[in-house]
Amino acid sequence: MLEKGNKAPDFTLFNSGKEKVSLADYRGKNILLLFFPLAFTIVCTKELCSIRDNISTYNTFNAQVIGISVDSLYTLARFKEDQHLNFPLLSDFNKSVSEMYETLYQDFSYEMKGVSKRSAFLIDKKGILQYVTILENASEMPDFNAIQSELHRLKDD
Repeated sequence: MLEKGNKAPDFTLFNSGKEKVSLADYRGKNILLLFFPLAFTIVCTKELCSIRDNISTYNTFNAQVIGISVDSLYTLARFKEDQHLNFPLLSDFNKSVSEMYETLYQDFSYEMKGVSKRSAFLIDKKGILQYVTILENASEMPDFNAIQSELHRLKDD
């Protein structure tokens, strides 16, 4: 089970620009890893646009925000463009990273299977998990105030 203090599992996925990206590429930065169910849905759009609108807060804490969903990289490219998102979106189309991070619905709405749960993982500069939340209810949002408080604590490390 992934929890605070564990090493974050490394992975490599394609981003919306069709480039391979690894978690290790961001070593030396704090990372806010956000899994979200599906692009273009109401709550996912609200969540990611909120991050977009507050990206300077995360930049202040030397934090790289990364969004991950099981959508195709083509869907994510369109979503990123339409919403003017200013951070990477990675496609976990094969669901391997969502499984690795234990954040996968077996059954989602409309009989969809294998959709990422809305989740937030804060990873410090050394690759250690400092905050973990996996939400069972897709209409809920991570506690971004708690995440920012944790980032503030990490700022001096």
